[in-house]
Amino acid sequence: MAKKKKASSNPVVATNRKARHDYKILDTFEAGICLVGTEIKAIREGKVSLVDAFANIDRGEVWLHNLHIPEYSHGNWTNHAPKRTRKLLLHRREIDSLMGKVRDGNRTLIPLSLYFKGGRVKVELGLATGKQEYDKRQDIKRRTEEREITRELGRRIKGINA
Repeated sequence: MAKKKKASSNPVVATNRKARHDYKILDTFEAGICLVGTEIKAIREGKVSLVDAFANIDRGEVWLHNLHIPEYSHGNWTNHAPKRTRKLLLHRREIDSLMGKVRDGNRTLIPLSLYFKGGRVKVELGLATGKQEYDKRQDIKRRTEEREITRELGRRIKGINA
């Protein structure tokens, strides 16, 4: 008998790869998201874009703006608006904590990834501050130096002289 392979526990649908380049992530939160029927079907097709998305807190609720979920391919007149504002589901104490942190400094909420967890769609939010251009250059320089060090160590272990 052939055994079925179990899918990964949290299959990631979309990631915001540019977020970690443009922002310094201070803390992460997991939030649920309120969706309509055709949105979940479109997410399962895997054509979601987090590029310009951001979250803000308005009247004690967290809202996700500019998350692009394209219309469902087999939908009809019941299809959703692709860039509508969607409500995020967090506990009250998490919202209060975020509200204080966002209000204190120049911090923002950025969605980092969108994934399934137990059949439900979750958003990983990052509390972030913007990076300056020199910070981005220093990060790139640090990564290349670390890469060169690991390459050199690998060469020395293998006995290759370059």
